[in-house]
Parts: sequence; structure tokens; C-alpha cells
Amino acid sequence: MRTDDKLDQMEERPTDRARPRMTQTRLWLLWGTLAVYFAIVAGVLASTWLVTFDWQVMLFRPYKQWPSIHAFLDYFVVLGQRGPTALAVAAWLGWRCWRQRNLHPLLVLGASLLLLNMTVGAAKIGMGRLGPHYATTVGSTEMWLGGDIFPSGHTANAVVTWGVLAYLATTPLRRRTLSVIAALGALGVGMTTVYLGTHWVSDVLLGWAAGLLVLLALPWFEPAMTWAEDRLMGILLRLWLRLRPGSLRGPLPVGTSAGLSPQRVAPDGEVLLREAVPAPPGGRATAARAPDGRPHHPARPHTSRAERSPVTPAGSRRPPHADRVPRTPPLSPTSGRGHSQNT
Repeated sequence: MRTDDKLDQMEERPTDRARPRMTQTRLWLLWGTLAVYFAIVAGVLASTWLVTFDWQVMLFRPYKQWPSIHAFLDYFVVLGQRGPTALAVAAWLGWRCWRQRNLHPLLVLGASLLLLNMTVGAAKIGMGRLGPHYATTVGSTEMWLGGDIFPSGHTANAVVTWGVLAYLATTPLRRRTLSVIAALGALGVGMTTVYLGTHWVSDVLLGWAAGLLVLLALPWFEPAMTWAEDRLMGILLRLWLRLRPGSLRGPLPVGTSAGLSPQRVAPDGEVLLREAVPAPPGGRATAARAPDGRPHHPARPHTSRAERSPVTPAGSRRPPHADRVPRTPPLSPTSGRGHSQNT
């Protein structure tokens, strides 16, 4: 299939602009998750039963209780590591962008990872909690000691990276299926970090809440992603036209016509795209030019010489009364009878 044929199919995708919206249900889930987030932070800061439970699990040392699964979980926890998971999901979403001819999937992934780094990174540095392997005092919260494990980055990254696939699903069935898979994966990654002794239980709980907050807040950033997608697609199309002029045929997809002029018709009857010449500030736009550098003028309908109206000495094509047909006065009854008698 040629590139122009694929571009022609872009108008047949009515769901391209049907992006997720901030519904009332999603809004309630967002505020509820935010309340849980602050409740976990307050429980750790106040040294409540949550900190006691953290120490009980840590002293239990799960990695010594079930050593047979240690090797497997060392590899399984990579599903929450930011670098490998981001590359894997970006490769899949890049293929989707190529098939759909838009950049929305990759922009969603980039925006979600940016939000994750900003929110989770700021919380890690701000609270500075030490992990179980570096704990100093039994029963303490280990806060403000220069650590960076609260909330759990592996857990939050697993929620966001795999949850983006569910966020971008096109049907309700796929969305529910991918949501369940992403939730189970994030649950497994979080519990694996507790098993390995790299995170407290409260770190994992806060990581789940932090990742879910990023996914729930994504619809608020859809207008900005749409704006960026339109600009980037316009830049890519202009670069393509400069490299291969006349190679793209057919109508442009919705949202990528910024900076491009209307279409023109080639001698063989095909519709070609041409780049518009922007108008100078305060001036009049110049004529668009063809690929050979000459100004392009719209074709005029051909008229044969016999169809042209004669030119009068005054310069006009035809006088106002030229189209009028002289009327013949009707015959009177008397003249008609006389004519019949003579014949």
C-alpha cells in the first residue's frame, strides 16, 4: 500500500478525536485516591500502626522464608523498572502511531511519565525516607534522613506504564481487560519489592496511589496533547513535502492542515499538496509557487473561439439588447382572411 493510500484512509477513522474525558466518575476516583494518598503520608509521619506493620514485615524477612522464588522475582521486578518498561511500551505505541498516522499514543506515554517523574520524584526527595536495608532505629519512621524510597518508584511506574495501554484502549472490553492485567502486574511488582526488602509496605501503598493519580489526571492534559500533536504533524508533513515534493496525494487528515495551502490539480488529474507561502505582517500574501519555482495560477476553463462573444468597438462583449429576439407583430383577423382568399 502506498503512502498516499494510507493517508486517504485517515479520514475513515471517526474515533481519532474521541479522546478520554474527565467524567464525574473519574473525578470522584481522583479525589478519593488523593485522600488515600494523604492518609498514608499522615499515617507514616504520625508513626501509627502502619509504621509498626512495616517493621513487622521487614523483620519477618520474606526473602529468607521463600528463597526458592528469589531468582524469578529478581527478573519479575524489572516490569516496574522505568527504563526497560518505557522502551517496550514506547516501541508498541510507536507502531500504533505509524498505523494510525498520529502521535497521540506516544504523547500520552510521554505526558504520563513526565507527570510521574515530577510528582513521585518530588515526594521522594521531599520526605527522604530510608529503605529497610538502611534502617537505623527499630520502630522509627526513617523519614528526613536523605533516602528516596517513599513512595515506591517501581510500583508507581508499573501502574502508569502498563495502565497507559488500558487508557488508550479503543473498546470497553479491551479497556477492562488491560486494566485488570495492569492492576495485577502493578500488584505483583509492589509485593515483589516488599519480598526483596527494598521497600516498606507503606512505600508500596503510596506508590499505587501515586500511579493511579497520574492515570486519573491524564484527561486534563488532553487539550495540550492535541495541540502539540497538531503542530508536530504539521512540521512532519512539511518536512516530508520538502524531501519528496508531490509524493503525498489526497486530502490531509484532520488537525494537520495548519500551515498548508489548499490542494491543486496536476496535469494527470491527481490532487497534489503544495506548501503555502505565509503572508508578511501587514502585507498581502504572495502567490503560491509550483515546485519549479514559477508562480502557480489556478487553471481557467477553456472556451473555444466560436463560443466567445464578439467584441464591440466600445470594448464590451455584447450590448445589453443583443440577446433580445425581435418580435413579429401578430396578424390581424382581417389580414389572415384576406391572405387565405388570395391563395
